[in-house]
Amino acid sequence: MARKIVITSGKGGVGKTTICARLGMKLASLGFRVAILDMDIGLNNLDVVMGLEQKVEFDILDVILGNCRLKQALVQDVKYPSLYILTSSHIEEDAYITKEQIQGVVEKLSETFDYILFDCPAGVDEGFKRAVAIANEAIVVVTPHISSVRDADKVLSILSGYNLLGKYIIINRVRGDFEATMETLSVEEIVRFLKTKLIGVIPEDDCITKGDTSS
Repeated sequence: MARKIVITSGKGGVGKTTICARLGMKLASLGFRVAILDMDIGLNNLDVVMGLEQKVEFDILDVILGNCRLKQALVQDVKYPSLYILTSSHIEEDAYITKEQIQGVVEKLSETFDYILFDCPAGVDEGFKRAVAIANEAIVVVTPHISSVRDADKVLSILSGYNLLGKYIIINRVRGDFEATMETLSVEEIVRFLKTKLIGVIPEDDCITKGDTSS
């Protein structure tokens, strides 16, 4: 049975999608079979981040509507053969896709994959609830800025109402010079404030900022 992990955040722009993609790549490099689902209906860009947009023919709505088989909609990564993505629909109205329909797709994926990662939309609206409801673990991505930390605290509080096996945080875009001048919070301050297990600290990377995720 696959581990189902939602990668979420309190606000947009914290690097959630990039972290989701890189986590999938790392797991695949270790020999695990990994599927990443883009849950950001209408604003999906996971395929672009991973450089696979030209290979996409079908999305999750096509699977749900029976326009294709699940296998046809899965896009295999070029570098990591055991990594696949399932893109979300480009429709602006996400009411067409229900939690139960996605759950059915995920149950099929669980039969062949070791990990299923959900790239969750930012915020705490219906898209967030739909993604979290079908996961059994959650990673909250936060940056060292007070607004991001406060939003992450709100998300973690909401996650407490779900039956999750584990909740974790990743602190992204850490800059030692900003921390030294107290322009941003320190890693220790963030962990103390959020009271959640820290599983990763990622320094600011100019290559990522410029859009280069290949390295």
